[in-house]
Amino acid sequence: MTRHVLLNNVEHKDLKVVTRYSAEYGDGVHAVLTFPTEYADIQREYPILFRRQGDSWQSVVLLGLEEGENLFLDDGRWNAHYVPGIVARGPFLIGFQRQEIDGAERREPVVHVDLDDPRVNELEGEPVFLEHGGNTPYLQRIAAILRGIQEGIAVSKPMFAALESHGLIEPANIEMEVHADVRYVLRGFHTISRDRLAALDGGALESLNRAGFLEGAFLVLASLGNIRKLIDLKNRRMSRAAGARTARDTGRKQIP
Repeated sequence: MTRHVLLNNVEHKDLKVVTRYSAEYGDGVHAVLTFPTEYADIQREYPILFRRQGDSWQSVVLLGLEEGENLFLDDGRWNAHYVPGIVARGPFLIGFQRQEIDGAERREPVVHVDLDDPRVNELEGEPVFLEHGGNTPYLQRIAAILRGIQEGIAVSKPMFAALESHGLIEPANIEMEVHADVRYVLRGFHTISRDRLAALDGGALESLNRAGFLEGAFLVLASLGNIRKLIDLKNRRMSRAAGARTARDTGRKQIP
């Protein structure tokens, strides 16, 4: 269930948000949305891929190798230097409110909060408002993240349309051997065609560059090196699980 309401410093003056990361808060997923406005940060840590959602393209961050697996979750912490904006925003989201500005009515973005989110409470976590009603540094950071997401949504559609019009989006059937007897095949994802990008003529490259989309295409390609990082994280998790099982079995054998 969700209960989205407009955030305000009167009704929500005592609001706090737990900032730990956990599967119980919805963080146990193997892929989340990402946006071109954060590709430069994302590509340092995660693979960026595309997938179809109805008639539209989305870009996603790959976090795990199977459904419900997030290899970056580690005892309430997110084990990476950059957390994708869609995760870092927590229980907050952008809504719109009609406001009159300079005599004209406009739809202005405003911050909403999901009061049914399990991280939201009045006892534990980061306070949202200062004692006398101002925004805390935490809320200021959330507002900046939400602005980035909003700008990213606006950029995504024209960027993906331009990439597709130049034939640059192609299927990416990813096969990974994690261990001698453990293999994963990820289907349904797409990536940038390196060969087609290299073959673009000067006019096409200039068009993409002027629109600000060419850098994004190169960042997506650069991010694919992080698939190796996912394999390493998976191997470590499997090794820890095997070690824990061995310790339990040893403990049981020692019981008289």
